[in-house]
Amino acid sequence: MKSTRKHIVILATVAVAGSLLSFTAPMANAADKDGVTSSRSFPKVNQTKKDLLAESTSVSVESSSKWSLGTMSVPKTTSTASASASATATTVSASSSAVVSYANQFVGISPYVYGGTSPTTGWDCSGFTQYVFAHFGISLPRTSGAQASVGTAVASLADAQPGDLIANSTHVGIYAGGGMVVNALKPSVGTAYSSVATSFTGGYSIRRVL
Repeated sequence: MKSTRKHIVILATVAVAGSLLSFTAPMANAADKDGVTSSRSFPKVNQTKKDLLAESTSVSVESSSKWSLGTMSVPKTTSTASASASATATTVSASSSAVVSYANQFVGISPYVYGGTSPTTGWDCSGFTQYVFAHFGISLPRTSGAQASVGTAVASLADAQPGDLIANSTHVGIYAGGGMVVNALKPSVGTAYSSVATSFTGGYSIRRVL
């Protein structure tokens, strides 16, 4: 009886063990067949970083692109300051007739003042000639004696031309032609025309500065 039970228990254990083995094997096979296995591989990155602060020096467009590069045309402009200066700038021509004409406007108006240099408050002989020629961009010394040595010497009064200086150590005037000079003569007369003989009782020098 005990022997029979023992055999039954053994058979039952073997049967249970077999059934467990038969259950586990399909599960393993199923896991092998239907299980999902994933894996990732990351390629090694070896890329040089672009210098984002560097300024681009060229631009390109793909040939298939609908965009095209055009040429920018920037119009040139002229400085308004330069244009204004050019428009207002004037050039005074220093001709013999222009010098005499300019000097003539002070005749009978501007007084004689020793040491003066102004047409309104007065001038002396060399102050007058210096002022007139300065209008034409010609710089003369301050005194009549110094003005008697400027420019080119003219041999005689017969060779003198309007606009020439006639000067000595005490007086200077502008030759107007016909033996006459325009000059700041003296306080009682002021700026006036007078003859060379009257204005210069001694010797004189004729100087051409134009």
